[in-house]
Amino acid sequence: MNLFFAQSESFPFRLEWLLYGVGALLLLVIGILVLNFGMIYIRALFSGAKVTFTELIALRLRSVPVGMVVDARITAVKSGLPLTIDDLSTHYLAGGNVPMVVLALIAAKKASINLPFDRACAIDLATKGTQKTVLEAVKTSVNPKVIDCPAPSAGKTTIDAVAKDGIVIRAKARVTVRTNLDRFVGGATEETIIARVGEGIVSTIGSASSYKEVLENPDRISKTVLDKALDSNTAFEILSIDIADVDVGENVGAKLQAEQAEANKLIAQAQAEVRRAAAVATEQEMVARVSEMRARVVEAEAQIPIAIARAFDKGHLGIMDYYRIKNVQADTAMRQNIAGEGPDTSAPGSHPMKP
Repeated sequence: MNLFFAQSESFPFRLEWLLYGVGALLLLVIGILVLNFGMIYIRALFSGAKVTFTELIALRLRSVPVGMVVDARITAVKSGLPLTIDDLSTHYLAGGNVPMVVLALIAAKKASINLPFDRACAIDLATKGTQKTVLEAVKTSVNPKVIDCPAPSAGKTTIDAVAKDGIVIRAKARVTVRTNLDRFVGGATEETIIARVGEGIVSTIGSASSYKEVLENPDRISKTVLDKALDSNTAFEILSIDIADVDVGENVGAKLQAEQAEANKLIAQAQAEVRRAAAVATEQEMVARVSEMRARVVEAEAQIPIAIARAFDKGHLGIMDYYRIKNVQADTAMRQNIAGEGPDTSAPGSHPMKP
């Protein structure tokens, strides 16, 4: 019985120490929270962007920079953007740039541009690893930028095109564009704009009947190119296309005509050479035929004395007939000498005939 009363008297003492222990533990936890998150919590509280210790602890457990996320939320709330800690931490864990997104949203809000938080995060992630940022996209949408065409990095200073009269026109254009945030993700880049504008300039100059038309109306190029909706499916909206410089180049038409004339001359020379070779071959062939015919004549003349001898044997030819033939041959040779032709040794009967 005495033991029971002794235990009853010591129970309040144990409970008191238990309460002291719990209180000390709570004070320790509170102290740790104050040391780690006190200044951040107070800064957010006085900035009107209140956060809870639970959210701060969750950020620390997820290895998210607490100060950076809270400061970004303070900036957003002060600018009238109702962003939550969860939204900002989620974008950070996805690999995004939280301060850059907040600044872009603030710039879009100040410029009355409709840019939802999800689209800003998508643009930020899409431009990660490039030289572009979501803030630059918003600034370009507010303040249009000028693109040189052709790009200086391409190594060319002008766009060269040939008019119908063969004169080269060298043009330089400046394209004023602003960002189309709705097509920024997945839209074509500046290189596409430059290529399309260059193609339009070449097409417009090529359709001009004379280079004088281009020099007299350079604005015709910009109007024609601007009417072709070259900014379709791109991340930009073309505001204007200005022709900065137009120069006259060489006469490509005359150069091509000269080259064509030179080619035609070479073709004609080749054809003439073919005809000359054919004529030489024909001449040689005729010389061979003449030699062949002379050989036949000589062969036939060789048969004449034999035929005369047979005629003598058979009595068909007398001695007077033979001398008459010789006289005719002598008269013929004399007339040829008088005429200056000389005796033709290849003529029939020129060889002496023996009875």
